[in-house]
Amino acid sequence: MHWRFILSLTLFAAASAWAQVEPSASGGTSTADDTEQMMTPPPVSGRAFPTEVGAEEQSNYLRGGLVFNSSYVDNLYAGGSTTASEKIFTILPTVSYDQVLPRQHISLVYSPGFTFYEPSSVLNEVDQSVSASYQYRLTPHIKLSGMDAFQRSSTAYGLGDSVAGGAVSGSAQPLTPGIFAPFAERLTNSTSVQFSYQFSPVGMIGASGNLMILNFPNPGQATGLYNSNERGGGGFYNRRINATQYIGVNYQYAWTLEQPENTSSVSQTHAIEGFYSIYPRPSFSISVSGGPQHYALTETGAPTSAGWGPSVTASLGWQGPHTNVAANYSRQVTSGGGLVGVFRSNSASLSARWQLSRVWTTGVSGNYATNDSITPLSLFPAESGHSISGQASLGYTINRELNLNLEYDRLHQNYAGVAAIASNPNSDRVMVSLAWQFARPLGR
Repeated sequence: MHWRFILSLTLFAAASAWAQVEPSASGGTSTADDTEQMMTPPPVSGRAFPTEVGAEEQSNYLRGGLVFNSSYVDNLYAGGSTTASEKIFTILPTVSYDQVLPRQHISLVYSPGFTFYEPSSVLNEVDQSVSASYQYRLTPHIKLSGMDAFQRSSTAYGLGDSVAGGAVSGSAQPLTPGIFAPFAERLTNSTSVQFSYQFSPVGMIGASGNLMILNFPNPGQATGLYNSNERGGGGFYNRRINATQYIGVNYQYAWTLEQPENTSSVSQTHAIEGFYSIYPRPSFSISVSGGPQHYALTETGAPTSAGWGPSVTASLGWQGPHTNVAANYSRQVTSGGGLVGVFRSNSASLSARWQLSRVWTTGVSGNYATNDSITPLSLFPAESGHSISGQASLGYTINRELNLNLEYDRLHQNYAGVAAIASNPNSDRVMVSLAWQFARPLGR
């Protein structure tokens, strides 16, 4: 991850120096019609819906802060053969940089974490979380964007890829959803890039690529889950019907390597989907997509399994002045995420936040996923199962720099074929956090 991150920052800095010109510097003549920029609908944008409301939506700021979390978990070893309650204390320093320039949007967030367990002090740890995103408009109609995110943690609660708290995407996701060994140490690194070109007032094409690494440094904490590497890419055609409606077609390819002991398992999927998106308002979208999907699984010492299945995704995103709602449903063939094989996955996610008043904010989120193995020739036992998770929070703004937050999380998993989460599937967490932060405007 480190060399990717350093390279990303170098490119950001170089592009930043290059792009300090007004959009008109690209030259050429234009009309009102062909300069109107098209949207990239959720099924092909590759990005999650926004989660901020009200004063949380700010750019061109340098921010820093410190968060103190105190939480109680009623089942530390959810899924294990025993149960144990635990008090957990976390210190989270955070620094973030977000700037919008005439052609660019640069965002960088870094947050180390120091977690202390009582009475199980042997689990004390230092976490790391780094994310960077960059958007650059080469011309009024050509856009390049990239993202990189790295996490090292052993808690599934409250992280960007966690059972509760993760943002909702409008795109189909190739990784098997809803699998978490709640307190097993894991490393994740995901990188994605996308290029889009609006070649006419109503036509756009684009291409994307992505890499994803999942690693369990202590396999004994995640028995039945395995390290994996996923890479993929695709392309899309996007056509604007009118000011509020888009249709198009999207192709996606994914290659996933799972690494059980002394063997390997490689799955490949190809999906081609048509999509339709409508924007009743600029900050409100409804999208549907669907089409055929082909899969193939190759394991050491076993014949190749292959077949076809449908892929369907529906999403909704609405961002108002004081309300934010996002929802997603997906049915598709998936692989990876720690499981071996190919699965028919059904998943649904919901996230909502409300700014009740100047000082009160509340939110809820939930995730549901079922995964059924569709590769009977696999050398590994079927790891089919389901998971349900949810989160509720209430925040109070004490002053401009101090916030108090109350949160409740619930996790239920049922996977008989995964020893790490085979029994005692329920875990609850209650948390109180106090956050201090400062913000400094950029370029003012």
